[in-house]
Amino acid sequence: MALDLGVPKEFRGLLRLGTCSWKYDSWKGLVYEPRKTYRADDYLADYARHLDSVEVDQWFWSLFPGGVRLPDPAVVRRYARSVPDDFIFTVKAPNSLTLTHYYAKQTPPNAAFANKPNPHFLDLDLLGRFLEAISPLRSKLGPIMFQFEYLNKKKMPTKEEFFERLGAFVEAAPKGYQYAVEIRNPNYYSPAFFDFLKANGLGFVYLDGYYMPPIGRIFEKHRPQTASFQVVRLHGGDRLEIEEETGEIWDRVVAPKPGGLEAAAKIVRANAKKRVLTYLNLNNHYEGSAPLSLRRFLDVLAGKKLDEPPF
Repeated sequence: MALDLGVPKEFRGLLRLGTCSWKYDSWKGLVYEPRKTYRADDYLADYARHLDSVEVDQWFWSLFPGGVRLPDPAVVRRYARSVPDDFIFTVKAPNSLTLTHYYAKQTPPNAAFANKPNPHFLDLDLLGRFLEAISPLRSKLGPIMFQFEYLNKKKMPTKEEFFERLGAFVEAAPKGYQYAVEIRNPNYYSPAFFDFLKANGLGFVYLDGYYMPPIGRIFEKHRPQTASFQVVRLHGGDRLEIEEETGEIWDRVVAPKPGGLEAAAKIVRANAKKRVLTYLNLNNHYEGSAPLSLRRFLDVLAGKKLDEPPF
């Protein structure tokens, strides 16, 4: 059955629905035509017939011992041409900007780079080159999300130093963009953190997954409103476990998370009352099929009781 995304009337203009990436042949019958043969560049145009937003995470993976890899402008132009004028891309900024150190896992001949400081961390020149590379998306570009890993004391001695360095970076960053922050330190969530985001005009990114607290708990405790928009990323837990269970065929719900969907709906309702735009980005790894999870989310948002998914 094809995806039916009937966004309730009261949320239109205040809710953008998207998935994390889109090139999945197993979405045939949900998003894509069952009998059509798709090339890699064919999916996005059909995707945009059903959804008005998508998260691009492929440009996040940019830091390598041999140098930084930035988006290919030709690919960016193809993406821009594939969608209508009112479509929006949410984009994860390169990890070369947000990693304080190279990853610990490095293979020969690059083993010497393991845990070495990243010279590109919060580099304004690199940010400028990245924004130039994705400039073909400009009128269709939504939040640029800076995803920071768990910052232990070795990587970032204090929260205050993080605020100081990120604040200086944002102050000097090119204007006219929507910047947002995803942090993966649960202990960073505090009034000081949300005040910092608000003072710098930064959107907050809820992350439901990994070892982060449930988004419903964060909403109830902090009620963060730091900008005119928020991003809710429903990402999921152990990737390897759900990949093994699904065989990476993403056409059914195998790990239902009704509590997370209900919390996301509560956030969307609260934001809509304040005229705050919510971008909801759903990952296959959340329940097993991002398109089906989106349908389930909309049922919750409309006040319907979730049916038990078939297993």
